[in-house]
This record gives sequence, C-alpha cells and structure tokens, in this order.
Amino acid sequence: MRTLDLTALGVFLVAWLFYEPLLTAFGKRRGGVLNTDMTVIRTAWMVQMTGREVRLMDGNLLGHALNSASFFASSNLLLIAAAAGALFGGDSTFRSVSALEVVKTSSRFLFEVQLALVLLTLARGLLDFIWSIRQLNYCLAAMGATPEPLPAGERPVFGEVLARLLNPALGAFNSGVRGYYFALAAAAWLFGAWALIGATVGAVALLFWRQRSSAAAQAIHDFRNLIEARDPVPPAPPS
Repeated sequence: MRTLDLTALGVFLVAWLFYEPLLTAFGKRRGGVLNTDMTVIRTAWMVQMTGREVRLMDGNLLGHALNSASFFASSNLLLIAAAAGALFGGDSTFRSVSALEVVKTSSRFLFEVQLALVLLTLARGLLDFIWSIRQLNYCLAAMGATPEPLPAGERPVFGEVLARLLNPALGAFNSGVRGYYFALAAAAWLFGAWALIGATVGAVALLFWRQRSSAAAQAIHDFRNLIEARDPVPPAPPS
C-alpha cells in the first residue's frame, strides 16, 4: 500500500476506535451531549416506572427497542454476507470492480484490505447489537421482578439499578447504529485514500453535530434540565 493509503487508514482507525471514549470525556467535561443527557432521562424513566401500578407502557417501549435492535442485527448480517461474498469472490470480483473508473484500487491486496475494513466495522456493529439485545432482555426480566406496588422510599434505589441495565443496553444499540456511519466511511476507501479521509472526517463531524448542536440534542438537554429542576436524578454511568 502507498503511504497515503496507510495515512488514510490510520486516520480512520483513530476516529473509529476513539470516537466513543472522546465523546464520553467531552460529555463529562462540557455537558450538553445527547448520549449523556439520555442517561439521566432513562434513569428518571426507570424511577417513574417503579411507581406505576400498570407497567404495560414501559414494557411496550422496551419491546420496541428490542425489536429495533433485532432488526438492525439482521440487517447487519445481510451486509456482512454481501461484503464477505465480495471479499472472497476471487480474481473475478477484483477484475470486475477494478474495471470501474470511479474505483481506486491499485492491487488485489489493497482491494481485499478495503473490503476487510468494511467487514470489520459491520462485524463490530453486529456484536454491539447482539450485546444490546441480551442486556435489554436482562432489563425486561428485572422490570418484571420489580415488586408491585413499590414503597416510595425504595423507588429511587430500584430505578437506579434498573437504569444501570438499561443505559448500557441502549448505549450498545447506539454504538451499533454508529457503526453504519463508519462502515460507509470505510467503503469510501474504494474511491481513493482522500475519499476515506474525507468520509471519516465527515462522519465524525456529523456525529458530533447530532450529539451537540442538532435540534434533537438541544431539546433533550432542555428536557433533562426540566427533569432535574423538578426532581434531581442520581447520575448514571454514561452509555
């Protein structure tokens, strides 16, 4: 591989592997990050849930999250199968793809590395979705085991423990969805090293904008402030 390809790959790996830790650290120091605000809102949800006599709505909401994670996991499997089929397609696939003017791949080895990177990002996303599904099942079991009715003094304790199950579960779901952004950036490498760098920077910028400055992020932050002003919620581990 050329030096430019190695540089582009390095930029991608740094962004892909360190985006989430940097976002978590940024949220702790600066605040106003959507994922961090959502941990507080989910904790408040679990506390409120423990005080409800009928928890059908809460179960339905978690069931919807579980179905979404299952759908994305199934989609990931199809994409992984497609990428693996192209990766192991042999010389015929390489010749067909390299014949396209827009594809910038100098050798079969580089082509296989490019496809392997896409496959790797999708595989990591699949593992995140699977872990999310497992944790959501744990949370549903814990919700079902929560005593009914629960004394008011015990509700914050039970709610905080339930949030410690729910937040990582939905955090893993978010990581899986984020994998699609980086999979698209990885696929841009087929169009050249500069395309990979540009797509990686663009994906990170878009993700940070949606976390910090989008209308949804601002509304979630305002809603968190309303909840905390009304009834302070104990901090939950970031997702």
